[in-house]
Amino acid sequence: MTHVSAGPWLRLTALLAAAGTLLAVVSGAAELGTTHRLLAALVAPPLAALLAAAWLVHRELVPAVLASAALFTAAAALPSRGAHVTLAALTLAALLLVAARSFRGEPVPWGSLRDYVALTKPRIMSLLLVTGFCGMIAGARGWPGTATAVSAMAGLALACGGASALNHVLDRDIDPLMGERTKSRPVASGRVEPSRALEFGLALSAFSFVLLASTVNVLTAVLALIGNLFYVLVYTRWLKRSTPQNIVIGGAAGAVPPLVGWSAATGNLTVAAFLLFVIVFVWTPPHFWALALLIKDNYRAAGVPMLPVVRGERETARQIVLYSAALVAVTLLPWAWGSAGLLYLASALALGAVFLWLAERLRREITPRRAVLLFHYSLLYLALLFVALAVDPVVL
Repeated sequence: MTHVSAGPWLRLTALLAAAGTLLAVVSGAAELGTTHRLLAALVAPPLAALLAAAWLVHRELVPAVLASAALFTAAAALPSRGAHVTLAALTLAALLLVAARSFRGEPVPWGSLRDYVALTKPRIMSLLLVTGFCGMIAGARGWPGTATAVSAMAGLALACGGASALNHVLDRDIDPLMGERTKSRPVASGRVEPSRALEFGLALSAFSFVLLASTVNVLTAVLALIGNLFYVLVYTRWLKRSTPQNIVIGGAAGAVPPLVGWSAATGNLTVAAFLLFVIVFVWTPPHFWALALLIKDNYRAAGVPMLPVVRGERETARQIVLYSAALVAVTLLPWAWGSAGLLYLASALALGAVFLWLAERLRREITPRRAVLLFHYSLLYLALLFVALAVDPVVL
């Protein structure tokens, strides 16, 4: 039976793993202890991505990838220098075999550059980058350094883009049922093969970890990976289709970027950092439910149990008001804790008052126009709130 060949993203992932293994072998032979261990650890993410892609799409690559993983694990477990270097060299050979075998098979179109940009959901990513960037500035209480800022934002962008691409793959069956907004997406429309999108998402996720761990710090890389996996596996794969509380729990994924930014600047997480997480976590339900009110028929057609579908419009509007009030309250916590000053406090109160007013207007009269207004304002609200948080320690 013929099989399709792997795409450029999987080949690039295999070459990255091979390059990391080669550097680990060289550093091990040169007895560069800490550098060697770091380089060896950086092989794990692309190797994990190869395992996932091989198991899900390219079963013919499974033996070679499993051999690579087994040799890599054995090399890490054996303390003997001779055995360690030998096994690492065998891992390199196995990974090169994976890269070579990825060219076999029937080629398929892999889509346009524009489609791959669309897979990363740049509009959603932009807000996540704003909260991550402002969290970084707030953590550093100023500019953290250009190298750190660029590396952290690039790594966060890769993690967000990878998670979004994998979301496209998992939702390809319901996207055509969700109206014009989603049925024209690259995977749902057939412009990009699911296997190519899967490889792309896994590659971006692996590259994100490697970049953040090698140029920022390991904690930042782990946090970005946690947000990625939570969005893909917990929200998209499980919660979205199983409970009307999907966006309440799943909102934790979108609340991770401020933690990524904070840890990039400081190397640690504090109570002040987790307060930023809580703000985005509580903001997500009223923001998303405003959109859900507009497209509830699409969710119903796709069988997705969003709150307006399960509990109705009036209950959804009531929940929006309750969560909006809770949001205004939690935005005061950074000031109460002492991690933000008067500029942030004034901004949080002013922005929150408008948010609550718009939510109450929607509760009194549920119309598409008021839902659209609240939805778009909620985007502006979060961006301005985090900008105020970042500017506050610099200005005052």
